[in-house]
Amino acid sequence: AAALLLAGAGAAAAQDVTPQGFKLGPMPPITAATPAKELFGRARTPSGGREASIGFYSKGCLASASMLPLTGPTWQVMRPSRDRFYGRLALISFVQRFSKRVAATTAWPGVLVGDLSQPRGGPMLKGHASHQIGLDVDIWLRPMPPAPLSPAQRETMMSTLVVAPERTHVNGFWTPDHLKVIRAAANDGAVERVLVNPAIKKALCEQTKGDRSWLQKVRPVWGHDYHFHVRIGCPAGEASCKPQPEPREGEGCGKDLDWWFTPGRLFPKPPKIPPKPRPPMTLADLPPACADVIRAP
Repeated sequence: AAALLLAGAGAAAAQDVTPQGFKLGPMPPITAATPAKELFGRARTPSGGREASIGFYSKGCLASASMLPLTGPTWQVMRPSRDRFYGRLALISFVQRFSKRVAATTAWPGVLVGDLSQPRGGPMLKGHASHQIGLDVDIWLRPMPPAPLSPAQRETMMSTLVVAPERTHVNGFWTPDHLKVIRAAANDGAVERVLVNPAIKKALCEQTKGDRSWLQKVRPVWGHDYHFHVRIGCPAGEASCKPQPEPREGEGCGKDLDWWFTPGRLFPKPPKIPPKPRPPMTLADLPPACADVIRAP
């Protein structure tokens, strides 16, 4: 239960308003014991060399990242001051391709893009446990406005919460276009997982007509009530990238989904004795090649 609560907390932090005058301090000394988030969270430029995802989605780093332009014809990047708009070329191509399809098949002019990865991937100072190897991106559940947002709007505007307070179903902000947008992501051949709130998964199960095969990729996770998380797979033949297991067979509806809505899971009681926080991941905990990535010019 504690892990689920943490997942929700990280999701909420992902759209926090950027404080005015926010500045990162200098990078601490690079040692094996230094918290990795203090290093990768302060790296401002990608490393050079060959593009590579090193390690696992929640325990790794990213070499030679590419930048998603902050504004495109069918996307706009939110919270750009965080420098979390980097990823593999395959991820950048997905965002461009997917957002174009959204604009062509729904009433949305395009998508608002949340976090991808940091310039060198790795753990973040705040927020996500994953997004470390350049293969994850958050898409807001709010349509992109027709006109470009100002820098101030991108730092302060909030997304749309589409889950009702009781967490068992979506609210009145949910529309048929939300289903179409999530389906467009899941139907992309590069996409391996789409993570949504269990109430959103329930709505998708109930409202999907015709082809339902794409529902297998859509998996429930707490949080994810104002955005959904898209993950693409490790590139073929890249040994440095550690893949996740294949998604379970089936749509993930019915009995598989009911587990999420049992009382102890919807509103878990806090433990009588709060668990001790885990020590921060250090550079020594990451794959050895990540030390080279953070030290690279």
